[in-house]
Amino acid sequence: MAHRILIVDDAAFMRMMIKDILVKNGFDVVAEAQDGAQAVEKFKEHSPDLVTMDITMPEMDGITALKEIKQIDPQAKIIMCSAMGQQSMVIDAIQAGAKDFIVKPFQADRVLEAINKTLS
Repeated sequence: MAHRILIVDDAAFMRMMIKDILVKNGFDVVAEAQDGAQAVEKFKEHSPDLVTMDITMPEMDGITALKEIKQIDPQAKIIMCSAMGQQSMVIDAIQAGAKDFIVKPFQADRVLEAINKTLS
């Protein structure tokens, strides 16, 4: 059965890019969210196997959402997505429980490597 993934990014084209990579490689994108608050709701609703989470978003940022999701499910697998130059935020995210991170702009092989490593 295909792994179920929730994509979280405030930029629709970024969600589309990740979704495209995932669907082409046999993953099931169960939901998308455009901010951290939506991400927490969609996580509760769909219980995905993995979440790709943007760090910088309006409403609620990715690190806050990561912490809330981890309270709901301590086993949640979350991969952070960040732009270049957000190293300190990436470190915060890893300390808060993120499994890995991918840097924008996305390289398909790096996205798949991070996801496969996290799910295995």
